[in-house]
Amino acid sequence: MMDDAIKQAMVTGAGGVLGRSVAKLLAKEGYRVVVVDVETAALESLVEEIGDHAHPLVFDISDSKNVTEGCERIRRDFGDTSVLVNNAGILSNNKAVETTAEEWRRVMAVNLDGAFYLSREWLPAMKTQGWGRIINICSLAMKTGGLTAGTAYTSSKGALASLTFSLARECAPFGITVNGISPAYIKSPMITDFLSADKQQQLLDQIPVGRFCEAEEVAHAVSFLVSPLSGFITGEIIDINGGLHMD
Repeated sequence: MMDDAIKQAMVTGAGGVLGRSVAKLLAKEGYRVVVVDVETAALESLVEEIGDHAHPLVFDISDSKNVTEGCERIRRDFGDTSVLVNNAGILSNNKAVETTAEEWRRVMAVNLDGAFYLSREWLPAMKTQGWGRIINICSLAMKTGGLTAGTAYTSSKGALASLTFSLARECAPFGITVNGISPAYIKSPMITDFLSADKQQQLLDQIPVGRFCEAEEVAHAVSFLVSPLSGFITGEIIDINGGLHMD
């Protein structure tokens, strides 16, 4: 069991709607939260809202050197991280033929490589202390082939699920659980900025509960997965999609 003295979490993509909700809830629950994003202004706003429990870190998670340097800074200033929420991601709606090699590589680098680099950085300390939690934010797209999402995004989230399973298998003997959350259509700019009003209504007509997901609903799932109550759950992908996909 983790000592209260080392309750430190890292949340990537913390400047976005979902990342903010997760970071705020973990801080409320007593975690020191390292919030990571490439947008300085978004992090400054979040830290101001959370207060002393939040510490901003600006770097590109797709760059392994940046990840190593950033994590070293956190170790030096605050110690090791026991809870990692790999939330950062970028969207592409382009299907295969329209997806350039550069776009494919960039989406994979952010959505998959970053989660791997950060997990690799914090796993040694988690293994040493015999406790840790990694939560990967996946997507419904990986199960449906992408209802609206493009090929690169869909593939990256499927690969993130496979990374979840691999890490869960490796880390279970060390008291570390690794799980994913697969949300669909969170009420955020990914909906409002990338989908027309007509497309949004078409989606709402397909979602049995008749609404889009609230970021706070995903944040509470993260809270459960990092709690002692979830210690026997690992290698699982939790669907949060309002009944849009059932399996």
